[in-house]
Amino acid sequence: MNIVANFTTRNLKIYFRDKSAVLFSLLAVFIILGLYLVFLGDVWTEDIPLEQAQELLNSWIVAGLLAVTSITTSLGAFSTMVEDKAKKISKDFYSAPVPKSNIITGYILSAFSIGVIMSFLTFALGEVYIIVTGGVLLPIGAMIKIFGLIILTTMTNTAIIFLIVSFVSSMNAFTSISTILGTLIGFLTGMYLPIGELPEGVQFVMKCFPPTYGAGMLRQVMMEEVMKESFKDIPTEYLIEFKEKMGVVFSFGNHFVSTSESIAILLITAVLLFGLATMNLSRKKR
Repeated sequence: MNIVANFTTRNLKIYFRDKSAVLFSLLAVFIILGLYLVFLGDVWTEDIPLEQAQELLNSWIVAGLLAVTSITTSLGAFSTMVEDKAKKISKDFYSAPVPKSNIITGYILSAFSIGVIMSFLTFALGEVYIIVTGGVLLPIGAMIKIFGLIILTTMTNTAIIFLIVSFVSSMNAFTSISTILGTLIGFLTGMYLPIGELPEGVQFVMKCFPPTYGAGMLRQVMMEEVMKESFKDIPTEYLIEFKEKMGVVFSFGNHFVSTSESIAILLITAVLLFGLATMNLSRKKR
């Protein structure tokens, strides 16, 4: 365990020491927030004829940013692993008299830790923004749920990124993948356009992307109180329609995906992809 802890600490220090890498891993978050503040916010607020439309959308955007942050920062954290492979440093690690699984675990734990830390920071800043713009602080119970969801979604997102990076051996390829994923992630999590605004085929693709369910659960918690207040005098069918349009809940035909089903999707995805990535790395080393 000391070897895993030391190697994880080494990776954390490398990541946070490179300020440009930290900022680059948050680039997609900055882009989404900038688009919302400059262009999308006013447009969407006008389309929602509710008294608390601004707070509703602020909570929606913060929840989405949490889903995106854990993906992009985990990806940025794995740059250390790719750089070690590109510079042949990993060969020194694997030739050392320590289990190779300890080295792989160190990469995973450092990426997961970075995703959680940066997501917590994003949540704190998001809450400050909501309060400054006239909203209210989330109740303690809701915050605990958010913390749990951050850990769950970061675990799944780390598994997804780990599998992708297990096939990458050069920094040029890693940079290209980072650019593509950073561009797509806003669409796949329904940040640039709410899922209800997209064609059914695109909606189906998004529903096949596991982080979508993490984003949905984060929105449910972040928006729960303000939705209750905003829709208290409005028929329930309008609230259901709003939730589907904004990606708060997801359905297949007449079946709405429950919270327990969303959690199961994330857990199964994490276990499966961690296993596949580990098998791929083991195969390459043989």
